[in-house]
Parts: sequence; C-alpha cells; structure tokens
Amino acid sequence: MPTKRDYYEILSVSKGASDDEIKKAYRQAALKNHPDKNPDDHTAEKRFKEAAEAYEVLSDKEKRQRYDQYGHDGLRGTPVHDYSHIPVQDIFDMFFGGRGGGGQQGRHSNQATRGYDLETQVEITLQEVAQGCQRTIDFTRQDLCDTCGGSGAKPGTKRRLCSTCGGRGQVMQRGFGGMFQMVTTCPACMGQGSTVNELCPACDGNMRVPKKHTANVPIPSGIHDGQAVRIRGEGDPGDRGGPNGDLHVYVRIKEHPFFQRDDNNLILQLPISFAQAALGGDIEVPTLFGKSNLHVPPGTQHGQVLQLRGLGLPELHSGNTGNLLIQVLLEVPRKLSKKQEQILREYAETEELHVSPARKSFFEKLKSYLVREDEPTASETPVETKKE
Repeated sequence: MPTKRDYYEILSVSKGASDDEIKKAYRQAALKNHPDKNPDDHTAEKRFKEAAEAYEVLSDKEKRQRYDQYGHDGLRGTPVHDYSHIPVQDIFDMFFGGRGGGGQQGRHSNQATRGYDLETQVEITLQEVAQGCQRTIDFTRQDLCDTCGGSGAKPGTKRRLCSTCGGRGQVMQRGFGGMFQMVTTCPACMGQGSTVNELCPACDGNMRVPKKHTANVPIPSGIHDGQAVRIRGEGDPGDRGGPNGDLHVYVRIKEHPFFQRDDNNLILQLPISFAQAALGGDIEVPTLFGKSNLHVPPGTQHGQVLQLRGLGLPELHSGNTGNLLIQVLLEVPRKLSKKQEQILREYAETEELHVSPARKSFFEKLKSYLVREDEPTASETPVETKKE
C-alpha cells in the first residue's frame, strides 16, 4: 500500500486542533479541491479524497485517539471508507448534507443504490504467506437503524414527500441573471426526496447507527504485501434495498528475522567460515518449513548464491513454488587462538600464486599497470633531431 500522508498536514491544522477547527479546515479543503472547481487539475480529486479520509478519522474521537498515539498503524483493524471507490459528489454530500455518519446523499430517492466499501488491514507472517491462514477481525460499520428501520423518522410516524423538489431529490436553479440553469441536490431534503417531521430518537434522523461486526477473512497462500482480500457484503448497507458494499482487507506482512522476499523466492544470507568455504561441507540452514541441509561445494566464494529448490513461497494463482536462495558471506575471525594463528601462518607460507587464479589475475594486471606507469610519457620521450 502506498505511504499515506499525515492527516493533520492534509487539513493544515495542528495536532491540538478542536473539533470545530477540524470541521472548518475540512470544509475549506473540500471546497478548494472539488474537481468541479479544478477542471484542469488532475490531482484535485486525489487531494479531495485525502481530505475526506483525514476528516473521517480526526472527527471520530476513538479513531483520532488511536491515530495520535500510533499513527496510521493504530488504525489497522479500524475500517475507514474506501474513498478511492466513492464518487466525489457522494463524498461531498456525505459530510455536508443529508444523512450524516457515513450516509449516501444526493442519489435519486427511487433508486436502489449499492452501499459503500470499507477497508481495513491485517498483519501476517511469512509462514502464514507460505501456508495461507484465516483471520477473524472485528470492525464497525454504519448499519440501518433498527428502531426506525432506516427511515430516520420517529416510530409511529412516516417520512413525507418533499414539497420543495416533489420527491425528485433535485431542484433546478438559475444563475447569472437567469442566463443558465443547473440541477443541484435539493437543499430541503438533501437528495432524499422526503423529509421527516419527528426524528428517530435512536439515530437522530441519520437513518444509521454504528454497529460492531465480526468477519472471518480467508487469506490465500502466496499473497503479497499490500494486496487486499475482498469480503463481499460486509461494507455499508445500500439505500432502497440496494446491496451492501464490500470490505477490503489489506494484508501487511511482518518483517522476518532471517528471510527477505523476492517475488516467490526467499533470500537468506548465511555466514560461513574460511574453512567451510575452502573445504566445503554440509550445513544445516533454517527454512520456513523447518531445518534443511545445504551442501556447500569446496572453493565456495564470498557472495556466491546457492539454492534449495521448492523451499520458497507459492505463487498466488498457479501454486508454483519459488526457491530458497542462500547468499554465502565469508566471515573473517576477529580473534585467533595461538594454534589457529600458527596453522594459518604455515598455510600462508605454502601459498603460491598459481593456486589462486583470481589473485594471479589481479597481480598480473597490477604488474602490467606498474610497467606502464614506469614508461616515459610522450612529453618525456627525447626527440631525436636529424643533422643536415
């Protein structure tokens, strides 16, 4: 997932800003970055949706407290609306009119509309990536109020057809001395097509109330960091009998103490001694599936990569398994015992250039280079003059 900006920075407010200051800052940011006011600025919609997400978190006491204490990591497992999938005008209406608390204003009153998607995060290990796993998550969404059945009206009363728009949810307005007309959301019913005389005491006319839910999330093996698992029907309920939105659960993968991931391969850096590299041998190495035996060939060089086939991660769709790539790192001991030092000195005395091709090549190049350095340059070469 892309790195998110600081919510206070997005709204240009201090961390100690009051609720009214945050609301005012969001209103200014939303009006300033509304795409209708910025037809030639392709990033305006992105800034608009960033501001909406910042406002949803900072205007909620519990979410703001988590964010202040832990930053974006503190919101893992706390669903926030997925604004990337919500039309700009719906976001605008969500906060500036009609049904508050995550509603869907501005839509035609007679249409069944799908609910909005939610998003949250879970964290898993590399072992769980290899095998797949299940996660049970708790989250809160805005459900239809049980007291009024989602009407927003006090039990025993009914919503009435809006006299301003005649139930259409939209009105025609004239501008600039009647030179043009435009259709806007009805200011009396906020696009609902009906109004309420007596508000429901349970939801205060918002038609929805926050409710806690639990969902089981099946996470497939081979999933990558930042990918999402979609749980259908666990998002906000729709309007007029429309279907629920979905819950998108983004997966974050914990850092492993030994392994790094390279697509479906795993990389392990393995320190070995000079003797093991020179003489070769079998070394026990860790894998995600327990211990395994690695054969180190004699003469293994520093940085050389060995591999154990099939001990990587499965590919998400095909199930093909990657490999465990082991990079050998030659460890030079910082301290030697007297016996070890004596043995190494005796070994050094037996060394000849012809047994170390890499060294021989280096010294041959060095010798040629030094010879060239000793040669006089063109300016130093004496010029022989011919006598007449």
